[in-house]
Amino acid sequence: MPQIVRRQAVSVMIGNVRVGSDAPVVVQSMTNTDTADTESTVQQVAALARAGSEMVRITVNNDDAAKAVPYIVDELAKKGWTTPIIGDFHYNGHLLLRKYPECARALAKYRINPGNVSIGRKDDDNFRTMIECAVDNQKPVRIGVNWGSLDQALLTRMMDENSKSHQPREARDVMMEAMVVSALDNAAAAERYGLRRDQILLSAKVSNVRDLLDVYTELARRSDYALHLGLTEAGMGMKGIVASTAGLAPLLLAGIGDTIRVSLTPTPGGDRSEEVRCGQQVLQSLGIRSFMPQVTSCPGCGRTTSTYFQELAERIQNYLVEQMPEWKQQYAGVEELKLAVMGCIVNGPGESKHANIGISLPGTFEEPKAPVYIDGKLFTTLKGDRIVEEFQVILDEYVEKRYGRHLVVV
Repeated sequence: MPQIVRRQAVSVMIGNVRVGSDAPVVVQSMTNTDTADTESTVQQVAALARAGSEMVRITVNNDDAAKAVPYIVDELAKKGWTTPIIGDFHYNGHLLLRKYPECARALAKYRINPGNVSIGRKDDDNFRTMIECAVDNQKPVRIGVNWGSLDQALLTRMMDENSKSHQPREARDVMMEAMVVSALDNAAAAERYGLRRDQILLSAKVSNVRDLLDVYTELARRSDYALHLGLTEAGMGMKGIVASTAGLAPLLLAGIGDTIRVSLTPTPGGDRSEEVRCGQQVLQSLGIRSFMPQVTSCPGCGRTTSTYFQELAERIQNYLVEQMPEWKQQYAGVEELKLAVMGCIVNGPGESKHANIGISLPGTFEEPKAPVYIDGKLFTTLKGDRIVEEFQVILDEYVEKRYGRHLVVV
C-alpha cells in the first residue's frame, strides 16, 4: 500500500498522548452525560477509553461541572484509566477556569471556541483570560472555530469587503475564508498572550463535506499547527458514518489531520462508543493505523440463500470486539490479523487464502463442508453443526501461536 506523506505539524503533548509531527493520528470522542453527574461521566469515559478513544472531551458549562472535573479525573485514575480529559468551554470558560483552579489543573487540554467568548466584541479579555490560565497551568489549547458560532464581526467585515470588490466571491467562499482567518488570527493572539506554538491545535468545524475539505486544505496550506478533523454535526446512523468517512478520507490521504472525531448522533440510549469504532475503522481502512482484526465477508447472493455465513461473520466480529481489550494486553500485533468468512465457492477459497485465517462456507446446493485456510494453505475442513465453535478454537490457537509472548528457556 502506498505510504501517506504526513503534513509535518508542530508536535503537541496532551497529557500522556503526543499528536502532530510523526505521531499517529489520534482518535478522540466526547461524552454526552451531564458532567456534574460524576458517576455516569466516569462510566462513559471509561467505556469510550475501553473502545479505543485516546482522548475524551467533557462539557464544562457551569459551576457543578467544573467542581466535578478533578473528581472525575481521580476516579478514572483509580480505575487505571489515564486517558487525557479535555474540557469543552463556551461563553463562561474564563470565569470557570479562574474560579476553579483544581479544574484547570486536572484537565489535559482546554477547547476554546473563539466565537463564543469575547472575540469580535469590545475586546478579547475573556479569550485572553482563558489563554493565560492555560499558560499558568501549562496546558495545550484547541482553538475550535465553528461555522455555527463564527465571529460575526469578522464575518460581517469580510462580507462587506467582498461586496465592494470588483470581482466579488460567492458568500460560501467568503465564509470558508473567514473560518481560516479566525482560526489563524486567534492562534496568533494565543501566542502573543504566552501560549507556545507546540501548545496549540486548530479546528474549523463545518457540517458539509465539501466545505470540510476546502477549509482544512487551506488551513493546512497556511499553517503548521496540529489540526483536529471532523464534521461538527455528522448526523445519525448511516448518514453520519458515510458523511464522516467521505470528509475525513481525502484529507487523511493527503496527509492532513492529527486528531479526528466522528461526531455521530446516537440513537436514544445508544452506544456512544460507536463514534470511536467508526473513527478507528476510517483510519484502518485507509491503512493509516490498525486497531483490531478485520473480517472480510461477502454480501451474499443467490448462491448463499442460507444465512449461516452471515451469522458466522457476525459472531466472529462480535467475538473479536469482546476479546480485543484482553488480546491487546497479551498479543502484540494482533490488530493486524485478517480473517475471511465467505459464503460460497465462487470467491470463498480465494479470499480465504488472502487472509491469515479464512473459512469458505458451503453455498446453496454445494457439498456441506467448510474448508479452513491458514496463511494461504488449506488447514482443515469442517463439517457438521459445530463449525462456528470449531472455527473459534482454530482462531484462538492461531492468535496464541502467532502473537503470544513465548519465553525462551535457557
